[in-house]
Amino acid sequence: MMSAYETILAIGQRVLDGHEITKEEAIQLIHTPDEDTMFLLAMADKIKQRFSENEVDLCAIINARSGKCPENCKFCAQSAHHDTGVEEYPFMDEDSIVAAARKAKEAGAIRFSIVTSGRNTSNPNEFEQILQVLTRIREEVGVEICCSLGLLTYEQALRLKEVGVTRYHSNIETAPSHFPSICSTHSYEDKMSTIENAQKAGIRVCSGGILGLNETLEQRVEMAFELKRLHVDSVPLNILNPIPGTPFENNEALHPLDILRTFAVFRFILPTALIRTAGGREVNLRDLQAYALSGGLNGIMVGGYLTTGGRSPLDDLQMIDDLALKRAAL
Repeated sequence: MMSAYETILAIGQRVLDGHEITKEEAIQLIHTPDEDTMFLLAMADKIKQRFSENEVDLCAIINARSGKCPENCKFCAQSAHHDTGVEEYPFMDEDSIVAAARKAKEAGAIRFSIVTSGRNTSNPNEFEQILQVLTRIREEVGVEICCSLGLLTYEQALRLKEVGVTRYHSNIETAPSHFPSICSTHSYEDKMSTIENAQKAGIRVCSGGILGLNETLEQRVEMAFELKRLHVDSVPLNILNPIPGTPFENNEALHPLDILRTFAVFRFILPTALIRTAGGREVNLRDLQAYALSGGLNGIMVGGYLTTGGRSPLDDLQMIDDLALKRAAL
């Protein structure tokens, strides 16, 4: 029987040679013991270097419409089903959103996403306003434009494509087998419809999930293979930051090495994808944040998240410089 070290080396070499990892092998890797985890991260980083540029992609988002969401996702501070005290406001004015995009670009972001709470954007007047401000960001700020507007119709996807949206964000959140445990007001099939509509319109999909939703390690592997099946090439991985007032407020924090092992295994499964660490990294990884970028990941979200703040973008830029990595350019 091979040791953990030998298993990592053998599977990693096969991926480097262009072969695919199996679910059984991925499950072996995600159970790597603590003492061999740094070797797992090193091999994941070799895979990243083999299949992508050795640079870090920076993106930023704005919570353009906050709170009062009718969906009951158990992790979310913006759900109307939970009493979290989150700030609530309607769609922001255009100038404020454009100003936020400029600030994000100054912080190093090469793409900027407008995110709105709610099931969808069914108000036609608001959707037109979103199209207008996206156009302004593309023309006036000069960054790649993305958005996350909930469930999406094919007709809406076509309009977003027309104004230059290159990626649509719709997290699958977790493994298909675990999804019914975290939300009941919309289905996993609703998610699939949105992803299909975006892809059919010619928009690349950004989709990932959240670690720490009471899923098993095997379900994390299941999520990664589902993203592979969906041909998703941009994967944000969030870590739960439990919000008081939500059903998951008492979830135990994940151990940093557990998180980093998961990141690494996603790289083994998705060798060519842009995989970024996003919400919850500061709280959960703490002093080990740099290991995400030296352990297989090639992107980070800067400047804060939907309802929680991040750390200074200057600290992230310093971290990238200290790792001798380059920042991706437009």
